[in-house]
Amino acid sequence: MTLTQILLLIPLLPLAGAIVSGLGRNVVGRNGAHWITIFAVAASCGLSFKILGWHMQGLIGVENLSVYTWMVSDGIKFEIGFLVDHLTSLMMCVVTFVSLMVHIYTIGYMQDDPGYQRFFSYINLFTFAMLMLVMSNNFLQLFFGWEAVGLVSYLLIGFWFKKESAIFANLKAFLVNRVGDFGFLLGIAAVVMAFGSLDYATVFAAAPGKAGDTISIIGGMDWNLMTVICVCLFIGAMGKSAQAPLHVWLPDSMEGPTPISALIHAATMVTAGIFMVARMSPLFELSDAALSFVMLIGAFTALAMGMIGIVQNDIKRVVAYSTLSQLGYMTVALGVSAYSAAIFHLMTHAFFKALLFLGAGSVIIALHHQQDMRYMGGLRRYMPVTWITAWLGTLALIGFPFFSGFYSKDAIIEAVHLSERWGSGVVYWAVVLGVFITALYSFRLLYLAFHGNERFEVVNSDEEHLPDGQVAHAPVESPFVVTMPLVLLAIPSVVIGWYTIEPVLFGGWLDDSIYVLERNDVLAELGHHFHGATAMALHAVQTIPFWMMVAGFAVATLVYQFRPALADMAARRAPGIYRLLEHKYYFDELYQRSFADGSLKLGQGLWNKADAGLIDGWLVNGSAKAVNWLAGRVRRWQTGFLYDYAFAMIVGLIAILGTWVVLR
Repeated sequence: MTLTQILLLIPLLPLAGAIVSGLGRNVVGRNGAHWITIFAVAASCGLSFKILGWHMQGLIGVENLSVYTWMVSDGIKFEIGFLVDHLTSLMMCVVTFVSLMVHIYTIGYMQDDPGYQRFFSYINLFTFAMLMLVMSNNFLQLFFGWEAVGLVSYLLIGFWFKKESAIFANLKAFLVNRVGDFGFLLGIAAVVMAFGSLDYATVFAAAPGKAGDTISIIGGMDWNLMTVICVCLFIGAMGKSAQAPLHVWLPDSMEGPTPISALIHAATMVTAGIFMVARMSPLFELSDAALSFVMLIGAFTALAMGMIGIVQNDIKRVVAYSTLSQLGYMTVALGVSAYSAAIFHLMTHAFFKALLFLGAGSVIIALHHQQDMRYMGGLRRYMPVTWITAWLGTLALIGFPFFSGFYSKDAIIEAVHLSERWGSGVVYWAVVLGVFITALYSFRLLYLAFHGNERFEVVNSDEEHLPDGQVAHAPVESPFVVTMPLVLLAIPSVVIGWYTIEPVLFGGWLDDSIYVLERNDVLAELGHHFHGATAMALHAVQTIPFWMMVAGFAVATLVYQFRPALADMAARRAPGIYRLLEHKYYFDELYQRSFADGSLKLGQGLWNKADAGLIDGWLVNGSAKAVNWLAGRVRRWQTGFLYDYAFAMIVGLIAILGTWVVLR
């Protein structure tokens, strides 16, 4: 097969699987649905690794291929094409591998669900959309993939459409993402206006020549063109990658089935914004203001969202707020021009976060869909595989030396420390404190779920709905089809950072994809102090982030293993802070009262005044009343007497003649 044929097969195989398992679900049946979709994703994953292998061997370089020209309008080409470089091949492998693990896991998790075939169709379609996004070589295809993952995520979050909370969550996700996508679309429009092209290569080549250009937007004020473009594009990333204040949709998306939580929050949808900014590095490097904006938004998200995770009791929501925090770290890396570090953390995070989500799903299965950690405890005795893999994923998440998360997160923190960008000093302490917060909520989850005394009661009942704290049967380890993906994800969660940090960050692996100005290249400066992955891990004990992690572990162990009353005492001693975190900084209440309720009041007002008042009252009913009134007056002239009609004719003739004389 040619390279073009392989690249076409990679996204089209999941699309074909989605069509067959979705439209032909009654023909292929339940088993057919999962075999077809898993084969499609597995083949796509295998071909993606083939492309990665060719890149590693130097058999191919940067391949910019145009597959199909949709139309040409005013000299602007609207094309479907692929840009295959080291960044693309890495993202393809991460997306397809995590998706494959989720597909396999779904067999066990969704086995009794009546929408089994529909679910497999959706996740195959989601994989297709994400691949089209990361493989695109132009803004049109990027936007198609961008909107497609948003649409399919709407379907997946609301998969259990009979649950009112699921419908609310998917609508919320859809609307919040539309806010970000509006900015994203404005950014693309500004690119077309400034460069007259949608092609990445054309735009990136011409960008330096536009660095000093300005654009007048409001009141005749001139704004730097690159700053406007980059900020608009990043607003799109804020929605898709759930950066504050457009983060509110992501925790609520936990209403969807657990495999979707892993797929959306690990390697796919939420990382689309991170990937997009890294891809647009030739534009972002030309605006220091935009990069400072990106960095500060990321720092707030990393710290503030992690703190909310400390007070959450739903096991999936704790992991969701962890995702928000880690996305903040990636965004901070983008803001200090450490794009490679952001992509590196994206890769390592994909494995251990998918592992943690799927591990949480394994716990939920064992406890008959109980998600409240207050009714768990002692599960390590029942679920050893889930327990061990959860520990491995947690150690990677908190950045324990030699684990994958250590290398990527530590590289980001050190890059911020070396940066001279405006605001980097404050951001550094925010991400360092975030290490303590991450360790605290991570070990809190482990201790509440797997350690300590059992806080559930086995009642040996066949009832479907039992009160909180009661389970129908004693928990058991999940079936092999569920635990196998956990083990396969645990392996890269432990080792992939050690193997890949040198080529990805300091070996120039992403040099063909990412552009960094020399004055902004903090990773090059960091590379002077890098003496190998082992030396970096051993040196960690001398750094502040390591001891912040140890402090978080110590506090969590003290509170949730030995002195659980301390947590309640802290909540009583600081009720204001506790309420602030419990209400998630009141973002939801603010949006509900200002935008949701405000929109309802505006709609009701328009209905009362414009629809019922102006249109119905004046235009529709008013015109009918006017015709009725006029008809009543005219009707009086219809007397039936000849002399009345003759008199009217004479008067009319006189009026016509008079008008003719005057006008003449």
